[in-house]
Amino acid sequence: MPDHTVVASAPVVRPQSRTEQMLSARPLPLILGLAAPNAIAFLVQATVSMTEVWYIGRLGTGALAAIALMFPALMLMQMLANGAIGGAVSSSVARALGRGGQAQAEALIWHALVIALVAGALFWVLWSLGGGLLLHRLDAPAAVIVEAIRYGNILFAGCVSIWLMGLLAAVFRGMGEMRFPALVMVLGAGVQIPLSGALILGWFGLPALGIAGAAISTVVVMTLMAGVLVARLLRGGLVLRLRLTALRLDRHLFGDIFRVGALAALSPVLTVLAIAAVNVIVSGFGAAALAGYGIAARLEFLLIPLVFGIGAAMTAIVGTNIGAGNTERAEYVGWTGGVLAAALTGAIGLILAIAPGLWVGLFTDDPATYDAGALFLRIVGPVFLFQGLGLSLYFASQGAGAIGWPVLAAVARFAVAVGAAAIGATWFGFGIGFVYTCIAVGMFLFGLITAGALALGAWRTASSR
Repeated sequence: MPDHTVVASAPVVRPQSRTEQMLSARPLPLILGLAAPNAIAFLVQATVSMTEVWYIGRLGTGALAAIALMFPALMLMQMLANGAIGGAVSSSVARALGRGGQAQAEALIWHALVIALVAGALFWVLWSLGGGLLLHRLDAPAAVIVEAIRYGNILFAGCVSIWLMGLLAAVFRGMGEMRFPALVMVLGAGVQIPLSGALILGWFGLPALGIAGAAISTVVVMTLMAGVLVARLLRGGLVLRLRLTALRLDRHLFGDIFRVGALAALSPVLTVLAIAAVNVIVSGFGAAALAGYGIAARLEFLLIPLVFGIGAAMTAIVGTNIGAGNTERAEYVGWTGGVLAAALTGAIGLILAIAPGLWVGLFTDDPATYDAGALFLRIVGPVFLFQGLGLSLYFASQGAGAIGWPVLAAVARFAVAVGAAAIGATWFGFGIGFVYTCIAVGMFLFGLITAGALALGAWRTASSR
């Protein structure tokens, strides 16, 4: 007699989507998994910056001083495009997906593109109207100012590409797709490093353009990377796609981005203004001091990409959970990522405070320049821990839509790092060591206030509105 026994088949387990992972996966492995591509990519991008400084260092102290004057402007655009406004775009996309609003998330791509075009044009206009005038007011040698202006003219003429790259990558991060933009950035670095050397130093028979070559290289590579990201969004196969049918500009969607992004933009603006203002203060101690400070301060901008890898993951995870109403999990993710970032930056800062030559010695062998850079690391390095803590929670707070306290922390940092330093150096004749101490105290306050706000329930208050 035939056996008609029915054997139950094992249920098919459907793999979790990226959104489902952000709502339920264990926080630490999730953060590490999402952060690793970003951290690697931004670290590789940071090596581009370091390599360019090494190339420029072959041109002498004057060229190093010129790039130190312009470096804050480049970093401001990159921090706004990737961090403040970019983070707001990621937050809006993540919160829309957390609510199940895919159509709204696709419309946000077009809003990001419009913002990139307008922001790039605005920066070019502002530079054209006042960039050169501002540089001429600095107490720096005329030859240094001339080189800085050449760099700025090229960089700002093509800065739309920086904004497009930053905001398009933010769209990918908002949907939890970290690997593709990271791969694009790594490949871009592979192009930019030899291209910068060729244009700065005149390799392969090309003319040696000095620091202007670094600006050309940046614009060319950013344009290529932005084009690749657009092509990927057009091709499909992702959670979101760039569709003409989604092209409808809505003031409410712009408002959703700028509700977070406008306030968040104050933090990088204040950070870069602090660097620029300290440039002015330090320039009073001579070109070697300015070059040394520029080398050492660049380390902080190397740490930013490392923290940004963690922070971008936190923006997406926190935003998705806030959109789904899971505030408690969002807070736990914030503390997990904050401690991770603090441990990373704290370890680097402590090592370089003990052995500053590991960093400063890479870029100069001039004794006066070396001493100025080494002193910065000995004083400021031990508090890099608080920079990592504050910056990672700043990005996470963007995801929560609760950016007010991190911005207040940035204001406090600026007041101490610039205000107190300027008063001490100008009115009381204190030395460069006092200026660096003010920077360290400001960094400490930035981390303390940002973490304190999370502990006191700032995210719960924002999510209840």
